[in-house]
Amino acid sequence: MGRAFEFRKERKLKRWSKMAVQFTRLGKEIVMAVKAGGGDPNTNSRLRTAIQNSKAVNMPKDRVEAAIKRAISRDEKDYEEIVYEGYAPHGVAILVETATDNINRTVANVRSYFTKYGGSLGKTGSLDFIFSRKSVFTFEPGDRDLEDLEFELIDAGLEDLFVEADENGNDIAVVHAAFEDFGKMQKAMEEAGLEVKSAKLERVAQSFHEVTEDQVTDIMKLIDRLEEDDDVQAVYHNMQE
Repeated sequence: MGRAFEFRKERKLKRWSKMAVQFTRLGKEIVMAVKAGGGDPNTNSRLRTAIQNSKAVNMPKDRVEAAIKRAISRDEKDYEEIVYEGYAPHGVAILVETATDNINRTVANVRSYFTKYGGSLGKTGSLDFIFSRKSVFTFEPGDRDLEDLEFELIDAGLEDLFVEADENGNDIAVVHAAFEDFGKMQKAMEEAGLEVKSAKLERVAQSFHEVTEDQVTDIMKLIDRLEEDDDVQAVYHNMQE
């Protein structure tokens, strides 16, 4: 079968591994949403958003329903959301969002990753000047006139609208709005007839730190290890090659 088979096998295994991590994180988000606002997505906007995001990554419907049932039955653990901030090697800022049922385990793990890969963990709020929290939505642009759409969404708090390539090389439109305008923008996009693929509160870098190709390799060792941890929901950085 040779090298081509082994290469395809490796790519498939990596894709499955990535999907498993996404499903675990979305499962946690669904549980937290249900515990905070109940199991009806019609009255719980956070749950409605989590279900929407699960569809965007093709998470099986039975896994979504199972997570909702576990949270409603109170059998599922309670998760606490904690943010860790620090620096990777070569001065790149790293912000880590976690959801954990054991804070001591999580902080010990996160600290050990920073130490092992040449970084340093900082104090809460130390990266506020680098990252701002934004409402980020994506949708397939199709034949939609984006200039006209900008005017439709500006009253809902639109800050930016642009098109980029997704991981498959297809065009995806991205909308940025302020953190506090999440609900208003989500409603406006639905009223505009847009099929939102994902809706998230993300950390967006306001300034960037340039690095060389060799330095990227060092930094990605830390980022990859953080993203492998079951307690980690998202990792953000301000690296620019």
